[in-house]
Amino acid sequence: MRAIPIAVTALAAALALTACDSGGSGSSSDQSSKAASCRFGIEVEAGNAATTAGDTGNVPVTVTNLDSAPCTLKGFPGIELNSGDASWTAGRQPGAKAAKVTLQPDAAATFTITYVRGKSGAKDSAAVKTVKITIPGGGDAKSFPWSYGAVALKTGDDPNASVSPFQVAGD
Repeated sequence: MRAIPIAVTALAAALALTACDSGGSGSSSDQSSKAASCRFGIEVEAGNAATTAGDTGNVPVTVTNLDSAPCTLKGFPGIELNSGDASWTAGRQPGAKAAKVTLQPDAAATFTITYVRGKSGAKDSAAVKTVKITIPGGGDAKSFPWSYGAVALKTGDDPNASVSPFQVAGD
């Protein structure tokens, strides 16, 4: 007769351990049900800006666990560049593989947005004004001003920009 209470206890423990884990191979509805389970602070750091069209720039971003329990980052952050009239999604850094990064309370991880500077006003450039960042398992996207100039486009809807995987800060 103890099998049922033990099974229920084991299930509850398993759910508690995965509450902040945004990983798994579940559907997008599974992911969205976990979206508010961890709270993260996001800070866009001063980058090494590309000053001339064709130059490459890097924008580091720090993500801090604001919860009182460990939270796990898995996958890549979502990066959307916006001009006000249009938006473009940055792809993953070529050859990069996502690592599972568990952050203790108040611990931080980083990732980098790499982009190629476009020519202001050119047809093959995106006049980016803001960047919207989504953290898997971190709730709603947050927008930040983009002060790094136009971003070159590979094609009409494909920016010459990419995002690296999460890394524990200091690595």
